Amino acid sequence: MASSGPHNQAQDRFALFKKLPRFEEYSIDLVLERFLEYVTERGLSLYPAQEEAILAIFEGKNVILNTPTGSGKSLVATALHFHSLARGQNSIYTCPIKALVNEKFLNLAREFGPEQVGMSTGDGSVNREAPILCCTAEILANRALREGELLAIDDIVMDEFHYYSDRERGVAWQIPLLTMSRSRFLLMSATLGEMGLFAERLTQLTGKETEIISRNDRPVPLKYEYRETPLHETVKELIDAGSSPVYLVCFSQREAAEEAQSLMSVDFISKEQKKAIAGALIGVEFSSPYGKEVQKYLKHGIGLHHAGLLPKYRILVERLAQTGLLKVICGTDTLGVGVNIPIRTVLLTKLCKYDGEKTAILSVRDFQQISGRAGRKGFDVEGRVVAQAPGHVIENVRMEAKAKLDPKKAKKLVKAKPPEKGFVPWGEETFRRLVSGKPEALQSKFQITHGLILNVLARENGDGCTVLRQLIRDSHETDLQKKRHRKLAFQFFRSLVEREIITFADGGKLKVNVELQDDFSLNNSLALYLIDTLAQRDSGSESYALDVLTLVESILESPDLVLRKQLDRVKTAKMFEMKAAGIEYEQRMEELEKLEHPKPLRDFIYNSFNLFTERHPWVGQENIRPKSIAREMYETFQSFPEYIREYELQRAEGVLLRYLSDVYKALTQTVPAAFKTDDVDRITDYFGAIVRDVDASLIEEWEKIRNPGAAAKSQASGSSSAHEAKPVLDRKALRIRVTNEVFKFVRLLATADDEAAAELVDLWRVQAGIESRSWAKDNFKAKRDEYMATGHSGILTDTSARRSQYLVIRESQKSGEEVWTVDQTLVDPDDHNDWVVRLEFSVAQMLGAPSGRLPLVLVGFGPIESLEN
Repeated sequence: MASSGPHNQAQDRFALFKKLPRFEEYSIDLVLERFLEYVTERGLSLYPAQEEAILAIFEGKNVILNTPTGSGKSLVATALHFHSLARGQNSIYTCPIKALVNEKFLNLAREFGPEQVGMSTGDGSVNREAPILCCTAEILANRALREGELLAIDDIVMDEFHYYSDRERGVAWQIPLLTMSRSRFLLMSATLGEMGLFAERLTQLTGKETEIISRNDRPVPLKYEYRETPLHETVKELIDAGSSPVYLVCFSQREAAEEAQSLMSVDFISKEQKKAIAGALIGVEFSSPYGKEVQKYLKHGIGLHHAGLLPKYRILVERLAQTGLLKVICGTDTLGVGVNIPIRTVLLTKLCKYDGEKTAILSVRDFQQISGRAGRKGFDVEGRVVAQAPGHVIENVRMEAKAKLDPKKAKKLVKAKPPEKGFVPWGEETFRRLVSGKPEALQSKFQITHGLILNVLARENGDGCTVLRQLIRDSHETDLQKKRHRKLAFQFFRSLVEREIITFADGGKLKVNVELQDDFSLNNSLALYLIDTLAQRDSGSESYALDVLTLVESILESPDLVLRKQLDRVKTAKMFEMKAAGIEYEQRMEELEKLEHPKPLRDFIYNSFNLFTERHPWVGQENIRPKSIAREMYETFQSFPEYIREYELQRAEGVLLRYLSDVYKALTQTVPAAFKTDDVDRITDYFGAIVRDVDASLIEEWEKIRNPGAAAKSQASGSSSAHEAKPVLDRKALRIRVTNEVFKFVRLLATADDEAAAELVDLWRVQAGIESRSWAKDNFKAKRDEYMATGHSGILTDTSARRSQYLVIRESQKSGEEVWTVDQTLVDPDDHNDWVVRLEFSVAQMLGAPSGRLPLVLVGFGPIESLEN
């Protein structure tokens, strides 16, 4: 799809929507003619594979499109959406990565108009009933299970279809191919392998002919090189040769960060380029603990990109790379899908990786997915794919070269050896095999889960049990695997019935328990253990809410790095204790081996889980994982930056944020409403606020997606629609938000962080529209001195100090507005509890504030009687 001229997107707003013929004019030839007009107006010419695929789509066929990265598969998908919309039908675009769903949503909205395009991911939805919907594959799979043949989706694009073989998520790509007989499919990927079986199954399912279109011709050809030079020299040579941006592919987040740091010793950008980068970073906040490191790399022309970073930093790196300001991006191998970084050269540091079970040479599919990102269409004549030899080989090559110059050294030469762990040897022959090889055949990863069963049994049409049996029978599995799936499905079904999550209605019809919240989720395989065990805890106990949090943490995947840091701290403390007690070294080492990271309710969790597995053999290899990360944060009321610094997790900020996000989602979706108390809700909101506050980039993106440009238009006109829905006051939720925010301030008072306290109060006033600043850090110091001088020994911030009895909210009317006055008691160790913090806020102003904003006003704090006067 070569470009033949510039394209002004601003002039072509909603260009494809404008090309749609009136319904009474519809004909296949006219719709095809209009679409080709659009292609020409964009200054494009179609490649042969694109022409074949588009013609097959307009003929109503299923299409399997297997062409290299950059060969215009997205335009083919757009043609399907256009064809579907012109016929008055609907279509869905699916892919594995939420970021890519967001990108496609925005692109399609620009071409078809925002009214015609919607989006749905696990985090929320926008305009979900639109005729074109962008969503993750899991969203489509869940709808297919729940609605079956009644799901009215005419056309489906499944992008990055090689995820069909993904161990964890592949089932989501298979389910639509088993259930959606009314739909027409477009399956796309650069690395599909043999697809004859899929074409046969699609035709059998839909009754429509299926055409396989497979090409190897790349719009931007690739040049492959194998290097035996040190990595920093290879990078410098590539940049000097004009082959940047270079994506340095590492296979762990730690390696990516270490390589970025190592490259700081190489100066490969000019003063003018550094100045341009500095200009692009004006106004960008690097407020998290690792932010300064990221900023340092960027100013040197180096980007860092991996899942351990906060999303806002990854988005920033992508934006700077797109403008050509970065020379090198050090990242992980996730660039194969959904990473919006234009690169000229892919540089692989290794040809082996750890896949979660073992270290092995890259598969042909993985290698070609990664290398396929090299070469920028419209910018590069060719892309470069460079692979480094193993580190010990490079070192030996250097030593041998030196030895040739000095025969004495040659006799003493001791060759470097390969790593003993986490390494599989490779050489240039391995590299050439990966270059020329064909992607491995896709393997079925169908699996039975509680979520799958619940979705099928929740159908309003048909017999769910019959549908479940048919789903297993039609799956792309062997007969032996199908037999295992049937057995597992029966065990899952029985456990759901025993817990009354599945109930029998009149007439014996099955239904999912309607008392569960709308967004209830059993996607976690140990969710039933959680429900079983919650029922064993006393909801009237003071520790109940924290116990709920601990049980939630026990079913979640463990962020191993955080747990290792916790264990190191436990061991360090124990070591000091044993040294002080005079215990001998060998005994100290023995004792240290027995230690674990913190595990609240340890014995209860292990004992209850053992009983649970005895009753439910389907648990299989699953194991419970007691830990205290979220609980520790809540008990100590630590902020995200404080926790990061305490455990030196700067390089893994994204890991901790993702874990806390999982905690928040599980508290929201997996804990049934019957087990939620006010204290549980307060904990839930606490972690929701942390996730929102740490990285607002996703929230800001959602605001743009929901109504792009609407806010600016409203401000420019100075008007608002009388028909806009007014926000509804959820008093309980608002109380929890305010409680958590006020306690942030109390903790700052307790830790004598007067400057941070003044900044927080000032921020509240700004959000409340009050420009003047009346509280400075000196005020807080003077007040605290008064507090301590009147017989108080400190301010408690533990969970007991956060009981609801210590926070009083009074509602009143002032000047016709509803105003809440908040009194938070300062709890002291001697239980005097005679000082309070008093705040006020307008409810209307609070409801109108953007997400995460709290327009509070600090009235004062001091003895209760002084505030009443």
